[in-house]
Amino acid sequence: MPRARKSANEPPAGFSVNRTLGPGRYKLLEAFPGLDKLPAFLAITTKDPGGVKGILEAFVEVVKDDIWMYVAPRTLPPGSREHWSPVISGDSDVVVVGHAHLAESAPILLYMDILHELCHVAQRHRGIELWDPKYDYVDRPTELEAYQFVIDEGKKLGATKPFLKEYLKVEWVSDEDYERLLQKMGLSGD
Repeated sequence: MPRARKSANEPPAGFSVNRTLGPGRYKLLEAFPGLDKLPAFLAITTKDPGGVKGILEAFVEVVKDDIWMYVAPRTLPPGSREHWSPVISGDSDVVVVGHAHLAESAPILLYMDILHELCHVAQRHRGIELWDPKYDYVDRPTELEAYQFVIDEGKKLGATKPFLKEYLKVEWVSDEDYERLLQKMGLSGD
């Protein structure tokens, strides 16, 4: 009898989300138990000077805001108050996630989002500026690296092209910028 095939647009076996967490700050593995055992997580840690330990020191902060995920800046980025009021992390690495996103979003979205943000944590540990204002969002090298990582991971898992295209559609980029991002990720066209 053939083995059951995992359907597209699902995270790998072993990915888990603690959907019971309320607003507050938690250790990474409290929010995503077992994440440290998954190959994609381990691949990110090879890009971090601190390795697994460096990434595992990150926290997850659940907030009431209706948001997805982001890495909290250590200090307030210039001009950010005009667009958002971010959590400021100081000396800690903090991935901020909206409570509703954590509690209700599809597991594959949370999987891709946490990997994307942990790519940013590894970049920060390498001394790379995450919010370099000289780049538009879809041209920023940090975003391109993190998006490429999760798009490649999604493809390994068998995610469909329409799903991956939808994943890249975020409300803070224009349609023109979205099309540029699709081209950069090799997802333009039907």
